[in-house]
Order: sequence, then structure tokens, then C-alpha cells
Amino acid sequence: MSTPKELRYSEEHEWVKTEGDKVRIGITDFAQSELGDIVFVELPEVGDEIKADEPFGSVESVKTVSELYAPINGKVVEINGDLEDSPEFVNESPYEKAWMIVVEPADTSEIDGLMTAEQYDEMTKEA
Repeated sequence: MSTPKELRYSEEHEWVKTEGDKVRIGITDFAQSELGDIVFVELPEVGDEIKADEPFGSVESVKTVSELYAPINGKVVEINGDLEDSPEFVNESPYEKAWMIVVEPADTSEIDGLMTAEQYDEMTKEA
């Protein structure tokens, strides 16, 4: 299972990558492996506001539908349109091809409150 050290993680299994004044968000390798084969991804619209700990979209696998929870507050400035035609990217490449949204954070200090890779690994070990 891959947990890139440079990312931050939420308890709901989203990852956050800081890119200048924006953040890129997706779901973790652990999450996609638990869900199984992803067949559909629903994302918000550009311009939508996301609120920490509230759903911003969903992923549907052959097993279940799971909501995506915002790890921080912010405004969606980009979505990964490739996931509409290729939801399998979530299984194949959760940290590269399968990023979900790019957000302008309302408060960048919220990112510091997310887990480090080590903390996330510790949490998922107990799952």
C-alpha cells in the first residue's frame, strides 16, 4: 500500500497535496483497495464551495457507493474530467491520474491539522 510522505491525509481517506496557493485532493490507495473496482465518480462543479467534513462527491464501486468528504474548506477551481470516462484511474493511479479536485483553501492552516503519512499508516493498520 502506497502512502506518499509529502501528502496530508484525512480520517475519511482523502489525501491533500499543497501546490502553491491551491490544494489537489483525491482518495488514498488504502481507500480504493477497500472499495474495489471503481465504476463511477461524481464530482462537484467548478466554483462550488466545499466544507470540511461534509460530502463533496461520491465514488461508486462494484461493491458500494461511498461519499467523498472534504478534508478542508475551500472553493473548487478545477475538477478531473478524465474520471468521468476513466473511473478505473482511481484503482490504477490514486495519487497521480486520479486526483479529483483542485481547491483554493479558505484557510491554509487547516492542512496542518490533517494527518501525516506516518499517522495515516498507523490509523489504517488498525482498520
